[in-house]
Amino acid sequence: MKRTRVIAALAVSIVAVAGLSACSPGGSNSGGPTTITVMEYQQTRIDSMKKLLPGFEAAMKKQGKDIKVKLVADVLTDDQFKTKITQQLIAGQAPDLIDMGDSLVPGFAGAGYLAPIDDYLNKWSGWSHYYPQFKKAMVRQDGHIYALVHDTGVQNLFYRKDILTSLGIDTSQPKTWDDLISRLEQVKAKTGDTPIVIPAGTAWGGGAWNEGFQPILGGTDKDYYNLKSGKWDLKSSGFPAVFDLYSTLTTKGLLPVQDLENPNPWEPTKYDKFPAGKIQVAAQGTWGWKYDWGPEGATPIPDLTTKVDTWQYPALRSGDKPFGWSGLGFGYATPAKSQHKDEAMLLAQYLSSGTALADQLVASGAAAPRDDLANVKPYADEPKLIQAGKDLSTSVYVPTGDGSDQIAQAIASSTELILNGKADGKQAYEAFVKDATDLLGPNLVK
Repeated sequence: MKRTRVIAALAVSIVAVAGLSACSPGGSNSGGPTTITVMEYQQTRIDSMKKLLPGFEAAMKKQGKDIKVKLVADVLTDDQFKTKITQQLIAGQAPDLIDMGDSLVPGFAGAGYLAPIDDYLNKWSGWSHYYPQFKKAMVRQDGHIYALVHDTGVQNLFYRKDILTSLGIDTSQPKTWDDLISRLEQVKAKTGDTPIVIPAGTAWGGGAWNEGFQPILGGTDKDYYNLKSGKWDLKSSGFPAVFDLYSTLTTKGLLPVQDLENPNPWEPTKYDKFPAGKIQVAAQGTWGWKYDWGPEGATPIPDLTTKVDTWQYPALRSGDKPFGWSGLGFGYATPAKSQHKDEAMLLAQYLSSGTALADQLVASGAAAPRDDLANVKPYADEPKLIQAGKDLSTSVYVPTGDGSDQIAQAIASSTELILNGKADGKQAYEAFVKDATDLLGPNLVK
């Protein structure tokens, strides 16, 4: 999810020793403060956390609690973070609080690396302000919650309103993909551009699934994963429908195939051609307003909110309505082996409330998962984020569990076959079923 890819080129900076034990040497001393550790791996989140930790320590002091926090700040890509934190969790050396993408939680929780936090949440007044759909979505297959989600977002199709208007292209909400494809063909005929980017192929990694394929799939069929049984239905009608869509976009020359097959495909597409107006439509989440095209983003677009607007995903099947795709963003989890769970959860609750949460949401370009942030500055000054928060109530979300990484791998490989001309939609779907079945194993397939 979020734009760790922007950060990947930065040198890794270590504020605290990477291998800090959950029970750090500066932990509970007789008569001294309790020292806990918290990990962030994206520069924007690191910067925000640095500003917020002194406020937490002061708030705890007023409550008679002497808690000090060390920030473990490693600037990493998503894959680097996953590898590193997995090693630390296995060794019992992970920080006391870890800010991680929700897609990692099922695997770590299922392996017994994370502590359930239900009791902490049930005793916390802030829990009553979380939207019911997100409280439900945080529950894992065993009935427990292992991470407190503190940011969410809606994924839509961002489009260059200024460019399309100048070309005389309709900018109203497209009701169907056929409608949108017709407009894209008009753009291509007038400009020669490949006018839409949707993450796809192996070079995009996990984003080919969670930023590209899955949002479209969720609007066609919501039964591809059963949370109770923990099994994937690879025969869901949505899979072949979305593969056919990718095939259509590719054969019509509407997707930037060459860019998608090169390393770091988000750079020439979202960080070059979309800001330049050479790609006019991009599948994107709310973080685009900050991480990608905001004033401090990867490639700022001047007068962004005037030039860029959003559509919901069009319907892929007859009778369906356009929709937004929502997802759980980042959440705070504490390792099962942490010696400071109580203090870690106090920090998680502080960071997930009031001004502290508002600051983080604005920095990362995310929507609030709770109902009491609309009037809290600086979040209150961000109309696009507030609107995204309102859109969450009608958006589509399908919780998934074990096997998500394997599905993502199979989707990336199968969409790659379409991009390089080795398969049409039907053939790519057949390859996906075979690949996913092998990767998931019999226990995870319906």
